[in-house]
Amino acid sequence: MFKGVYTALITPFKDGSVDWDALGRLLDNQIKSGIAGVIPCGSTGEAATLSHEEHRSVIRFCVERVNKRIHVIAGTGSNSTRESVELTRHAHEAGADGALIITPYYNKPTQEGLVQHYTKIAESVDFPVVLYNVPGRTAVDMTADTVVRLAQVKGIVGIKEATANLERAAVIHQRCGDRMTLLSGDDATFLPFLAVGGHGVISVTANIAPGHVLGVWDAWQQGDVTLARMRHEKLLDINRFLFCETNPIPIKAAAAMLGLCTPEIRLPLTPLTQDHQNLVRGAMTALGLFESCKN
Repeated sequence: MFKGVYTALITPFKDGSVDWDALGRLLDNQIKSGIAGVIPCGSTGEAATLSHEEHRSVIRFCVERVNKRIHVIAGTGSNSTRESVELTRHAHEAGADGALIITPYYNKPTQEGLVQHYTKIAESVDFPVVLYNVPGRTAVDMTADTVVRLAQVKGIVGIKEATANLERAAVIHQRCGDRMTLLSGDDATFLPFLAVGGHGVISVTANIAPGHVLGVWDAWQQGDVTLARMRHEKLLDINRFLFCETNPIPIKAAAAMLGLCTPEIRLPLTPLTQDHQNLVRGAMTALGLFESCKN
């Protein structure tokens, strides 16, 4: 259902509040780029430090600004099943196209707990649900067996697999086929992910370089593997440096360098160090992002 390049959207702040003007500009830039869709209120969107009202307002704002021109897949995950049900219902009512739901963090549920968690959410609302597996953040890993079970649940249409484990991705594709849309959650493994059956990427880099990330997808879709590899390799440095500190610290700083928003980030995250700013700026310069920003 959701194929291609999706942007894990940052949430711009100004003086402690959501910067709605900057968020609107970010969305306009994404739409103009030809991206398939955006994901507000995910890990990159600092959902963990948004109030419930901010969370709902950001989703509502994105849906209204996008106005069906691209997909909006709302981040509605929580470590409370009840809370995630409520957020997912709100996203549906607001007019989003689907929900991205992270595995419950801190609780460390069993695999059976994950099945029941996602089943409860999917059954609570007639709405496309994309699973989100990122054990590096949540301390729980959703196995391929669990994904196969969840692929049988009505409404669960895909998974954002952010383990960089290509064998895992291949097994999910082998056992689920096109019943489960398989999206890479790691920019660095986007192209290899496609080679083992992936259907796209949820990208951090696309916040600042959507055209470059789309270039990899377009070349792959055209069957030009050599061109896809060349474009993928061109992004290796920026993909690596945007994770030199905890996401979204570097991407927030990079967006600020382009004048897209302020670099403001909420505690407990802290601003990007100067040394890392230099690395990120150098990779952005090599991609020509500052020149394209002037045009």
